[in-house]
Amino acid sequence: MLFCCTLNSIRSPMAEGMLKLLHGRRIFVDSVGVRRAPVDPFAVAVAEELGVDLSKHRPKTFDDLEDGSYDLIVSLSPEAQHKAVELTRDMACDVEYWPTFDPSIAEGSRDQQLDAFREVRDQLMRRIRQRFPPMGSMAL
Repeated sequence: MLFCCTLNSIRSPMAEGMLKLLHGRRIFVDSVGVRRAPVDPFAVAVAEELGVDLSKHRPKTFDDLEDGSYDLIVSLSPEAQHKAVELTRDMACDVEYWPTFDPSIAEGSRDQQLDAFREVRDQLMRRIRQRFPPMGSMAL
């Protein structure tokens, strides 16, 4: 399964980390962006609040993918949705679009910006739990 967004610096790495938190190695998950940018420090901070370590995440693009055999691609931005549809024209892969706000454009104080990142994190966690329900003692 592959999460994708515009820069692979906020939304898709958070989603990747949260799915790994809930399912460990039961589900192979990766993330990419249409373009690459450094991981956002606010994303690292709010993911850490859930026990997800994004500090070592290395952003990558669709061009960096070594394995193209995904069963599902979840895109989180319009640009990524377009790229995912384009990528899967010749492959048997489902594509789902989960429109997700880009919290990096939020304005205001540091606390207001962090709240925007938390809101996106929590929205993604709800969607992930709904789509990939936790099993047994891994339920958080």
